[in-house]
This record gives sequence, C-alpha cells and structure tokens, in this order.
Amino acid sequence: MPLFIVALGIIALLLLIMGLKLNTFVSLIIVSFGVALALGMPTSEIVGTIESGLGGTLGHIALIFGLGAMLGKLIADAGGAQRIAMTLVNKFGEKNIQWAVVLSSFIIGIALFFEVGLVLLIPIVFAISRELKVSILYLGIPMAAALSVTHGFLPPHPGPTVIAGEYGANIGEVLLYGMIIAIPTVIIAGPVFTKIAKKIVPNSFTKSGNIASLGEQKQFKLEETPGFGISVFTAMLPVILMSIATVITLLQETMGFSDNLFIVVIKFIGDASIAILISLLVAIYTMGIGRNIPIKQVMDSCTTAITQIGMMLLIIGGGGAFKQVLIDGGVGDYVAQLFEGTTLSPILLAWTIAAILRISLGSATVAALTTAGLVIPLLGQTDVNLALVVLATGAGSLIASHVNDAGFWMFKEYFGLSMKETFATWTLLETIIAISGLVFTLLLSLIV
Repeated sequence: MPLFIVALGIIALLLLIMGLKLNTFVSLIIVSFGVALALGMPTSEIVGTIESGLGGTLGHIALIFGLGAMLGKLIADAGGAQRIAMTLVNKFGEKNIQWAVVLSSFIIGIALFFEVGLVLLIPIVFAISRELKVSILYLGIPMAAALSVTHGFLPPHPGPTVIAGEYGANIGEVLLYGMIIAIPTVIIAGPVFTKIAKKIVPNSFTKSGNIASLGEQKQFKLEETPGFGISVFTAMLPVILMSIATVITLLQETMGFSDNLFIVVIKFIGDASIAILISLLVAIYTMGIGRNIPIKQVMDSCTTAITQIGMMLLIIGGGGAFKQVLIDGGVGDYVAQLFEGTTLSPILLAWTIAAILRISLGSATVAALTTAGLVIPLLGQTDVNLALVVLATGAGSLIASHVNDAGFWMFKEYFGLSMKETFATWTLLETIIAISGLVFTLLLSLIV
C-alpha cells in the first residue's frame, strides 16, 4: 500500500502541474499533505514533518545555492563567461571548434546554473555558427551536454548539493568523483553523440535556430571583459578549494596522520559554504571593484541573482517536504524491508528510482530529492560510498527529459526544432548522460 499511495501522489502531482498548471511549489506542498494523510500519519505531526523537511533541505543548501548564484551572476555580468568562451574558440581554431565549446561550457557550467548558462552561451554559439558557417546544432549539442552534466553531477548545483546533504555524503568527494565521471560523460554525450544525431535527424542540422527567443542580450567587446586567466580562476575557485581539501582529507585517512593547524585550515576553507563565500569575495574584486565597477552595481548583480532563484529555492524546499513525508510516513522503511537482504547495489537502486521519478515529474531536483526519501533507510545496511550514491541519483534524475521538463522546451525553442527533432536530440542526449553517468559510477565503485 505505501508504494501505491506514493504512485497516486506522483500522479496527483503531475495532474496539478501539467493539467491544472498549478505552481510546482504549491503542488508539492498540497501533495505532501495528501500523501501524509493517506499514509496514516497523525494530523498533529504532519505540519511539523513538512516544516522540518522544507527547513532541513533549505538549511543545508540555501547558503551554497545563494552564494553560488551570486558568483555566477558576477562572472556573467562582467563578461567573464564571454571571455572564457571566445578565448577558447580562438585558441582551438575552426577545426576543433566543438572541443572549444565543450571546454568553455564545462568551465562556465560549474559556476552557472543550467538555465543561466544556456541563455548566456547560446548567443555566443549563434555568433560562432554564423562566422564559421557551421550548424548551430553542431555546436549546441556539445554545449548542452557540458551544461547538463555539470548541473547533474557537480556541486554547487542544487541536485548534487542537496542530495549530498540528505545522504550525509562528503560534498568534496562528490565534487572530486563527479569531475572524474563528468569528463568522459561529456565527451560521449557531446562531440560523439553529435555525429549520431546528425544521422538520425539530418534536417535539424540545417536549421538556423531562433535567436529572437533570447530577447535582448548584453554583448561585450572582448577588450571590455576581464582577462581569460582571472575569469577561469574566479569561476573555478570553489572547485579548486573544495578539491584541495578533499584530497588532503583522503590522504589523511589513507596515511593515518592526525590533524595539525595546516590541515584544520585547509578543511575549513575547503568546506563548500566557506569555499563559495571566499570565491564570491574574490569575484567581487576581480569582476567588479578591481575593474573600477562601482560597488553598488556589483551588489545589484548579487541582488538580481537571488531574485532569480527565489522560486527555485522554494521548489527545492517543497521537494524536501515531500521527501520527509515519505520518510516519516514509513515509505522509506517499507522500501528498505522490500530490499532487505537484496544483492542489488544501492547505486543501481538509487539511479533506477531517480530515473522513474524524473520521467514522471520532469524536475531533476525534485526527482532526486524524492529518491533520497526512499533510499536513505537502505544506506545503513551497506558500506557503499555515499558520494557515489549521490552521483548515481544525480545521473538517474537527468534521464529522458521530455514535455514535462522546462529544459526540453528551452532547447526546442532556442534551436528552432520540431517535437520529433527535440526528442531525437535533447531527450536522447539527456538519456545518454544518465546511462553514461551510471556506468562510470559503477566502474568507479570498483576502485573507491
């Protein structure tokens, strides 16, 4: 019965969001109350459960998410992202243009959320496409692949950051292992898949896209933007700090030496929240004050960044509330009992549940959070690496993006594709990322 109730809850969520066009956050809260009542939770406990789920989730990620959004916005508004993209394009040359787009999208994707990165990079990709007379989709698929992989696998993006907190995984390990998995996944889903897509839907590679759908975009002259080195350093600084701390911690665990002042300091500045705060302070100088941009203008960019993610934060909180209802309502324990004594890997189980929920719900973050509510009770029964379970959940939550996902429609409209072409490019691209992510995570589990 508990799983039947969850299935009804998910169907209700789909009807509210897609049928009645209700706001996703409001829909999640309504369904959370409905599922809690159906599971037989005492009415006196339901509100507390929803509040603790919402608060616990946002309490962990609001700082990382908020500071990360400000960091990305400062880099974008200063022209740093444009500098990274154009410099790499010029360095790689016409012959290797796809790899330039992949690398620049990957670097920018670490600092910027998927939708922001897409809106920022598409005008650049359109301009390169016109100048070199190559298909917009030939560059667009690798760009979308890199942005999607960073969104699904790497902190400080909401999915991996939230799931790491829910599972109790080390966020630095998630970042380190995520980078190892992300690189081959981007290569397969980007340049390699582009060749396959060209054979599946050749006509889509003759289209010129729909740049008008972007609205008016701020364009920088290259000399107006920050230098390439400082732009890359600013975008990658959180990754550098967290990676150093993770490597030091792993070495310490392997070699067994105790804490000293140096290790304590490294661990402190390598904590995700501190690393992003330090990076933001650096960005305020490198992308703002150091370039004689008034501090008020810099702070306006930060304010705009928070305004843009306000609803996203609420939706993530709503997903956390639903997850907590599943745990407190006993669904997670019921699933744990079903799989008690099973030889099925928690990595594979987390991926499968996340994939089913992603196809049903559309939102990768909500699918990942709901998966956490079902998988957490299982984790106590095994010694699996929690960072790898995070990555498997993130990979599963990306699969088969279709009509209930905003990313599907963004890709379709920007590149001027038909429904069939969008399924054959974007939906297939996301599925390749999900499957590749699972395969590489399972391979990595044999080593770590």
